[in-house]
Amino acid sequence: METRFLHLTDLHLSHPDLADPHLHSDTHLNLVEMVRRIRDMSPQPDFVVISGDLTNQGDVASYQLLAEILNGIAPPVFLTLGNHDKRENFRQVFRHLPGLLADLSAPCFQSTHLGGLKVIALDTSLPGRVGGGIGEAQFAALTAELTADVGIAKLLVMHHPPLIDVSALRWESLDQKQTEELAKRLAGHHIVGILSGHIHINRVIHWHNIPVIISNGLHATIDPTATSGMQIEEGTGYASCVYRPSGLDCTFVPLLPRRAILGHIDTSVLRSFR
Repeated sequence: METRFLHLTDLHLSHPDLADPHLHSDTHLNLVEMVRRIRDMSPQPDFVVISGDLTNQGDVASYQLLAEILNGIAPPVFLTLGNHDKRENFRQVFRHLPGLLADLSAPCFQSTHLGGLKVIALDTSLPGRVGGGIGEAQFAALTAELTADVGIAKLLVMHHPPLIDVSALRWESLDQKQTEELAKRLAGHHIVGILSGHIHINRVIHWHNIPVIISNGLHATIDPTATSGMQIEEGTGYASCVYRPSGLDCTFVPLLPRRAILGHIDTSVLRSFR
């Protein structure tokens, strides 16, 4: 049995009325184009995951716009928060999320069953900070969810990835202590993958035998080879994912700007190759 889903991240959606000066692309246009592409997919994905930085300013108007746009697709959408999001404003609009929701200021820990997988979201956003964290309450909730359905494969969603390179900038990931605690909590459980964003690049990390899939998102990308500071470049995309009993398969797909078409080979010709 296959489970097909899409991984989107870093929408940085900003309501047009804000005239947001901190955007590097038309994130409204990018998301509308992404939704159009999802509607045209056949077969439809079993679900869509969006791993944080849903909006750029965390304002209610932008969350309302997000809800309106996402209402245009059929598959269920699973959301979590990033450092640009604001929990209270998010909850004003998305009141009926699956899983465990506490008071307005608490992290939006969630868990639900989608497409044969148990999907668990850890809210790694820390108000007022760029870097991410996981509190003890979320770790306890995670352990409870992992042990509740032992025989079901789990997919984790968290905006900030685990710390891999100890020389990396502090804001790029969880810190070392929390990364080690997360590894301890996940040990012995069937974790098919972790979906993250935050750093605006496409990256795959094999971490304690768990694939960590980071997508560049729908805002912009960066040049990871730049040696002085951060070079922000055009480029948006998402990951098209398939989970099979053999493991997780993710393909990074560009969205905008559109690439020039250099040629076309008909399907019948492709099938004839030996």
